[in-house]
Amino acid sequence: MPRLLLATTNRGKAAEYVSLLKGLDLELVTLDQAGISQEAEENYSTFEENARSKAVFYAALSGLITLADDSGLEVEALRGEPGVRSSRYAGENASDADRVNFLLEKLKGVPCELRRARFRCVIAIAEPDGNVETVSGECRGCIALEPRGSNGFGYDPVFYLPEYDKTIAEISHELKNQISHRGRAAQKARILLQKLS
Repeated sequence: MPRLLLATTNRGKAAEYVSLLKGLDLELVTLDQAGISQEAEENYSTFEENARSKAVFYAALSGLITLADDSGLEVEALRGEPGVRSSRYAGENASDADRVNFLLEKLKGVPCELRRARFRCVIAIAEPDGNVETVSGECRGCIALEPRGSNGFGYDPVFYLPEYDKTIAEISHELKNQISHRGRAAQKARILLQKLS
């Protein structure tokens, strides 16, 4: 069975991909399992450039087909921030709670109708020979006034989905996998991976 390297050190994200890619004729391997500790450059200004860079780097390093993504939150009232800096928005070693609190502080006094936001995800799939393809997905909502729910990670507790009257952290994992930015990108990635497996 061909192996697919999941190029992320984020445990929550890796677990989501294991679920999202279930049923493919591929053995999923994490960076830890592959014994890889090197870090890819992630200094680009777009999700696509960062995802491509990571996928190509780890595919060349491991000799495996590699899936890497770059994803983040874009808030209209903050002119698209935090964007590609989503994980570093509140500082390099900030926790999820730190990031959420920092975001809420930035949006203090901003009324609900101006708190529109979207999660975006670009997945890059690279082969060791350097061939790389990308797909993307997004999920639209708005930023809640306070965190709610305990499912998920990152900004999920403050990303409110009006059609469900819940934050992403309050919905089931199954529903999240269907409607999230990563879930939508992964549905497209499955099609690419079926051709490679």
